[in-house]
Amino acid sequence: MANIKRDDNQVEAIAGVLNTDGSTVTRIKANSSTHVLAVSDGSTGTDYGNDLAVRDANGTPVLIATDASNNIIPLYVDSNGNLLIET
Repeated sequence: MANIKRDDNQVEAIAGVLNTDGSTVTRIKANSSTHVLAVSDGSTGTDYGNDLAVRDANGTPVLIATDASNNIIPLYVDSNGNLLIET
């Protein structure tokens, strides 16, 4: 399990859960030159039924959102660290 990185002020970077199992905490990557978020457009994961904020080994929760029914869902990341989005 990857721990979510923290800056010198102990602010956590964002992370999601791996789209292949819905529970492995995975760091979300950004381009170090342009400072833009790495995303995979049009990619989706499988619903693993986890409506809780998955946490890393330090207890820090991953990035979550709400769906159309106002359910809390953890956001998926692929194995390259790309946040999965659907446009």
